Amino acid sequence: MGNDPDVMRFIGPPSTMAAAEAARGRVDAVLAEHGYCFWAVERKSDGAFIGFCGLQPGYGVLEGQTEIGWRLRRDAWGQGFAREAAQASLGWGWANLAIPAITAITVPANTRSWGLMERLGMTRDHDADFDHPAVPDGSPLRRHLTYRIARPISRPATP
Repeated sequence: MGNDPDVMRFIGPPSTMAAAEAARGRVDAVLAEHGYCFWAVERKSDGAFIGFCGLQPGYGVLEGQTEIGWRLRRDAWGQGFAREAAQASLGWGWANLAIPAITAITVPANTRSWGLMERLGMTRDHDADFDHPAVPDGSPLRRHLTYRIARPISRPATP
């Protein structure tokens, strides 16, 4: 997945196996420390790994926030898997974390990603858009959009 130029188009250069293993180590460390992370997404019909989705504590420019993120194999795009996984991740976050909001970021050209953010009920926080410090000046991947969704208001059950 990380080796597919289409999948990595809005993220950065395709990954090497060493980079993928390092990323897996970081996910494992986040899970061990916090109890949640970007989880593997499997297709229900056959159990095939199709990507990841989940929540993680924000770092860097997202320090102190909770981030939602997803990435799917190209052959899984357009089938509703990302939305289903993201909705489940949001639901898990509201049920298990005492947080006021969940944040997502992407680059302006990634219309599929920010379109999903909007379909999930997230709204753009223009004041929080930023130039990613890990991306070189002049790169089309430097500017990042910020979306957020607030914790739903609990309503008392009616008899």
